[in-house]
Amino acid sequence: MSEISSAAATEVNPMSAVIGLLKSMRPRQWTKNGIIFFGLVFALRLYDLTAVRTVVAAFILFCLVSSAIYIVNDIVDAERDRLHPTKRFRPIAAGVVSAPTAIAVAAILFLLSIGGSIALSQPFAAMVVLYVILMLAYSFALKHIVLIDVFTIAGGFVIRAAAGALVIDEPISPWLYVCTVLASLFLGFGKRRHELATLDGDQVNHREILHEYSIPLLDHLLVIITASVIMAYSLYTFSAENLPHNHSMMFTIPFVLYGMFRYLYLVYIRGAGGSPEEIFLQDKPILLSVALWGLAVVVILYLAPR
Repeated sequence: MSEISSAAATEVNPMSAVIGLLKSMRPRQWTKNGIIFFGLVFALRLYDLTAVRTVVAAFILFCLVSSAIYIVNDIVDAERDRLHPTKRFRPIAAGVVSAPTAIAVAAILFLLSIGGSIALSQPFAAMVVLYVILMLAYSFALKHIVLIDVFTIAGGFVIRAAAGALVIDEPISPWLYVCTVLASLFLGFGKRRHELATLDGDQVNHREILHEYSIPLLDHLLVIITASVIMAYSLYTFSAENLPHNHSMMFTIPFVLYGMFRYLYLVYIRGAGGSPEEIFLQDKPILLSVALWGLAVVVILYLAPR
């Protein structure tokens, strides 16, 4: 592995360093920040152009701050990443981007995102700061505590959802909390299972916390979380106050079921799941189910009789 990073270091040039920094920012994972738009959609504010512009700005700021966190995480994990079959090619682990450069860029991103958040909305800025604190705690400590590691990641999604509502002064629905945290746990435990199944007995060298998990345990957790997501989302479609009284939102349940079952199929049969954002970007059936769910939600919320 050291030969790989040494070779990479000798071939570094300014352009490759810039490209490496962009890769370290993980733009593909910006899709996770799309949850910020949920508050806008479910509060029936899509016709409010001011609110739309505000949420778009919030999305951009969260992309910046999450990229800063990814860079910090890659700096912390560089030595261990060099032992991983795919993570060893990450720019910082491979020596394409030096640690001082990465630290400087992360600091700039933190300043831009937090400063911009304060200018945009103080409640939103509070969520951004809370996200930074939680994710830094994850990078340095919480990812080494069994179960808490996955719950922390889920907490990051809840903060995103709350931030999207607060930035447009909308009350935060308890359903938003419940469905977001359960869906995040579903993806998180699926990712842990994939890591255990594919690292071929060398899990501790790649992610120390995996020593605390087992595939049977994660299988049980996935069964519980899958049932919980389905029940919570189904109850939401019948019980939430701002939905059409004819319960037409129940017609979105099949899209959620298919998306979850497809994800489980990919984890158990195709050996995927190590990077949920890649699945959502590349797996056409899941992409289609998400698109149809989103279309159905908009049609039902904005066009169905209330």
